[in-house]
Amino acid sequence: MKIKIKLLSVCILGSGFSGFETVQAYDLPVVNLGFTSFLDGGPPAGSGWYFQEYFQSYSADRLRDKDGKALGLPKQQLDYQVAVTQLTYLSDIRIGNAALGMNALLPFVTRMDVDDGLNNAAIKGQSGFGDLLLGPMIQFDPIMGPDGPRFVHRIELQVNLPTGKYDSKHDVNPGANAWSFNPYWAGTYWFTPKWTASVRAHYLYNGKNNDPGPGFGDADDIQAGQALHANFATEYAVTPQLRLGINGYWLKQITDTKVDGHEVSGRREKVWAIGPGAMYSFSKDDHVFLNAYFEQDVENRADGSRVQMRYIHHF
Repeated sequence: MKIKIKLLSVCILGSGFSGFETVQAYDLPVVNLGFTSFLDGGPPAGSGWYFQEYFQSYSADRLRDKDGKALGLPKQQLDYQVAVTQLTYLSDIRIGNAALGMNALLPFVTRMDVDDGLNNAAIKGQSGFGDLLLGPMIQFDPIMGPDGPRFVHRIELQVNLPTGKYDSKHDVNPGANAWSFNPYWAGTYWFTPKWTASVRAHYLYNGKNNDPGPGFGDADDIQAGQALHANFATEYAVTPQLRLGINGYWLKQITDTKVDGHEVSGRREKVWAIGPGAMYSFSKDDHVFLNAYFEQDVENRADGSRVQMRYIHHF
């Protein structure tokens, strides 16, 4: 697409690159790629309030087209840092063997550097607050075995609200200027009391952006395609406090983006990533995660790596 790129890796999305025939897509809004990892199927300390803070640094030196080839720009550098604040409440309201709860997340892009080798004639970005994410959830009770929990899982109906900073004159924006519905199922299975595996699987449906970026010319609206994405992880408790393991994520766009209601082919995104991770528990109420991800088989997206730290506190 000569028209537009959405550069999204964690909490960033953009609205367009113009003037280059080789540019093809990057339309999807921000989604959870690697934010969550170990022991994802349930909260660590039961009901109540949880505070979580994420700090993530992402760096890419390639922007890929639909064939996985680098775009025809002199430079293709994207670096940013983002902080995400999350509040979770797990209530004592019961439905059978499950409890009701609520999540709220707000990202803030603290630093954004883009370099196209053309004095940013092709790519312009900005920092600021991203879109607010809200999600009612149902947390099922763990299934217990003779030596402790064997399986626990959760369903959340997450909605992304277009509250973030957005300017159609910029190519990379913290906000999407469109709502999206991004429900998920998350589960954790204990192979042994020390060894677990976790999966979080999402479906993404996007609303319309009625103020497209400059790369879309006179278009009145765009609607990013639907997608599937998931996080996966496995870890082992080497001590009662320290867990070490492997974490990753996967994304595949499954329908075409629409421009003024018409499907446009050649814009579907895909990526997967894998890397090492660690979790340290100071107590049952305080935990720190450190995760790294290295992206593979990228199409229609930025191609890079990220490092993340996540802190959880239970009140």
